[in-house]
Amino acid sequence: MIALGFASAIVPELSLEEVFSLAARIGYRCVEVMCWPPSKADRRYAGVTHLDVDRLDAVELHKVQRLQAETKVAISALGYYPNCLSPDPQESAKAIEHLGKVIDAASKLRLGKVNTFIGRDWTKSVADNWPRMVDVWRPLVAKAQSLGVKIGIENCPMSFTADEWPGGKNLAVSPAIWRKLFDALKSSSLGLNYDPSHMVWQQMDYLRPIEDFKERMFHVHAKDVRVDRKRLSDVGILAHPLEYHSPKLPGLGDIDWGQFFSVLLESGYRGPVCVEVEDRAYEGSLEDRIAALEQSFRFLSQFLPI
Repeated sequence: MIALGFASAIVPELSLEEVFSLAARIGYRCVEVMCWPPSKADRRYAGVTHLDVDRLDAVELHKVQRLQAETKVAISALGYYPNCLSPDPQESAKAIEHLGKVIDAASKLRLGKVNTFIGRDWTKSVADNWPRMVDVWRPLVAKAQSLGVKIGIENCPMSFTADEWPGGKNLAVSPAIWRKLFDALKSSSLGLNYDPSHMVWQQMDYLRPIEDFKERMFHVHAKDVRVDRKRLSDVGILAHPLEYHSPKLPGLGDIDWGQFFSVLLESGYRGPVCVEVEDRAYEGSLEDRIAALEQSFRFLSQFLPI
């Protein structure tokens, strides 16, 4: 059945061992492990390194495998969310190179899943980004397919701040673009790390993609969102999205999670569903963030067989 987990980015100060112990204590069955290159983060939830893929030798591989066995907590996927299509050639090159290493690591760990963004030059249209997207992503997808790794693209527009305006830093934000993406790259190794919350604030149906893209649902993020309708009426949809919506814990926003899991299960999905905590009301301390993971587990568990 579906395995509940969480994205490790919310507890950057914990070691991998502590992350897995926390997951086991709460009752989670998996963790999406962040694999950024060790560095200073340039935005929230970025730059988190719970698994350094540059150091994943035979000894480290054994440690990770033993950790999973001892805690009975699995790695749902390796997570790395850069902008491979950045207009800065150096940033783009580093992101592409490291993503390749993360794909290699997933193969070594026999996980078979990596989650990321497609990326985007936010100053250009989708059409103007497209030729470069194909050039960058065709070899990445071919590499993943040759290693038996599936790449799940999260559908976050990444257009929340002035430096991401107007296009955002991720092309894969809508069903129309997903279809075009899958058609252009023609690989069963490319799919979605689906987050319904991003559909809600874009005023889109968050249930229909589960059916329409059920063969491409590789991984799911559980994050809720509350749209402030008064604020939206005041600033309009062309404002920065954080001006009219707030990411929330599951159950504290506008998503009907009973309906969501009903459709998800009926679609045949049996993969991981990982809580992604981005609720500022729970970010005051490590204790608050752990409480957010505990609360999310209690809430989501009611929709799944134990």
